[in-house]
Amino acid sequence: MESTYEKLRNGIVSGDYPPGTHLVEASLAEALGVSRTPIREALSRLEQDGLVERGSRGLQVRRRSSAEILEIFEVRIVLEGTAAKLAAERHTEVDRIRVQGHLGKLDANQGAAPSVLAGINREFHRSIWHAGHNRALIDMLERLSIHLFRYPFTTYEVPGRAESSFLEHKELAEAIIERDSEKAARLASHHMTVARNIRLEMWSQDPSLMDDETEEFV
Repeated sequence: MESTYEKLRNGIVSGDYPPGTHLVEASLAEALGVSRTPIREALSRLEQDGLVERGSRGLQVRRRSSAEILEIFEVRIVLEGTAAKLAAERHTEVDRIRVQGHLGKLDANQGAAPSVLAGINREFHRSIWHAGHNRALIDMLERLSIHLFRYPFTTYEVPGRAESSFLEHKELAEAIIERDSEKAARLASHHMTVARNIRLEMWSQDPSLMDDETEEFV
């Protein structure tokens, strides 16, 4: 059963509470059928997560921006490189099978919808995170992923990206399996840098991705 915090977090990530939406304790409590205390506690946690921010009229869902994309990827580029390095050094036979399995799914689904490929892509990267066997690192990467979920587009929407991304993934997986930690770190960082640049380009070329006017949740 989802907690109040999880319900609100999932609602923000899925877009049920659009960016800029004012979050009013009384209204949220009535909608979720709980008292204002768990709402207050959940909003405090969401503010710490960076999904909620304080505006002139109180708490609101954090707006999306190219600056945030840069901030997220500045950190993710470093962490993904570290995760790949650790995966190359520490992976087990089970980890290897998982990484190769998700790589195989990406290959088999090259013609699938961008959203399908994006889902498989996330699992491929998670298999690398877990292969590094560092819980703190996994936790940080999962938190960053939550922020990216707020952006309703994927680099797989760009023509040719599915093919180029697969080749990057294939080379990365090979470096990890061969236990070439330095190469794995370099390839992972490069892969994330390319993804960042594509996302920023998509953002700049499509005005519809910009956030709408502030709404109030009542």
